[in-house]
Amino acid sequence: MHKYILRRLLMLVPVMLGVTLIVFTMMHFTPGDPAKIMLGESAPEAEVIKLREELGLDDPFLVQFGRYVFNAVQGDIGRSYTTNRPVAIEIMERFPSTLKLAALGVLVSVSLGIPTGIISATRQYSLFDNIAMVAALLGVSMPNFWQGLMLILFFSVQLKWFPSSGFSTPSQMVLPALTLGTSSAAIITRMTRSSMLEVIRQDYIRTARAKGQAESIVINKHALNNALIPIITVIGLQFGYLLGGAVLTESIFSIPGVGRLMVESIKARNFPVVQGGVLFIAITFSFVNLLVDILYAFVDPRIKSQYK
Repeated sequence: MHKYILRRLLMLVPVMLGVTLIVFTMMHFTPGDPAKIMLGESAPEAEVIKLREELGLDDPFLVQFGRYVFNAVQGDIGRSYTTNRPVAIEIMERFPSTLKLAALGVLVSVSLGIPTGIISATRQYSLFDNIAMVAALLGVSMPNFWQGLMLILFFSVQLKWFPSSGFSTPSQMVLPALTLGTSSAAIITRMTRSSMLEVIRQDYIRTARAKGQAESIVINKHALNNALIPIITVIGLQFGYLLGGAVLTESIFSIPGVGRLMVESIKARNFPVVQGGVLFIAITFSFVNLLVDILYAFVDPRIKSQYK
C-alpha cells in the first residue's frame, strides 16, 4: 500500500509540470503588459522598461518558465500584481470557502444521487424511474450560472427565503450548494442506477434472495457494496470538478473563494494569481483522485490484495 501511494505521488510530478507549462504558456502569450498593469497605463515608459527588467519579463520564455518552476518548488508562486502580496497567501485565504462550497455540493449530490439511483435500479422502467432519469437529464443539461440565477430569482427575489449573496451563515449556503450539487447529483444518479442494474442481475444476488434474506439487506449489503467502485470514482471526479466549477457559482453568489479570485485576476490581467490558482486546483484534484484510489482498497478486498 505504501509503495502504491508513493508511486502515485511521484506520478503527480509530470502532471504538475504539464499543467504548469500549459497555464504559464497561455498567460505568457495573453495580451497585456504586466509592468504597465502594475504601474498604470499613464506610467512613464522608462519606469515600465525598468520594472520589466526587474521582473525578468524580457528574458526568453524557457528562462521565465524555468525560474517559475524553481520558485514554485520552494513554495513561491509569485506575487500579485495588484496587491503585491504572495500569491500563495491570497489563495490560502480564499481556499477554505471554495473547499466548503465543494464539500457541500458533494454532500447534496451524494444525498440526492445515490438513493435516487438505487430506487430507480430496483424499480426499473417504473414511473419513478422515468421521472428520475428525465430529471437527471435536465440536471446535466442546465448550466450552473443559469440555474444559480433562476434560484436567486425564485427563492431570493420572489419568496425571500434565502439571501442572494454571501457564504457565512447556513441560510447563505443553501442556494450555492444546490446550484453546485444538482448537476453532479444527476451524474451520480445515472451512474448509481447503471452500476446497480449490472450487479442485481448477478447470480449471487439471486442466491441471497433464494436464501430468504430481506430485500433491504440484499440491496444495501450485497448489491450496493459491489456497485460502489464506479460510484466512488464518479464522486471523486465530481469533487474535483466542483472545485474548478465553483468559479461561476462563486461569482454569481459573491462568495470570496479561489474561483472568484481567479475571475477578478483574469479581468485585471493578474497573471501570477491565475497561474497559482489553476496550479493549486490541479494539485487538489490530483490528491482527491489519489484518495479515491486508496478508498477502493477499503471497499473491495480484491483491490487491496493487488496492492500487496
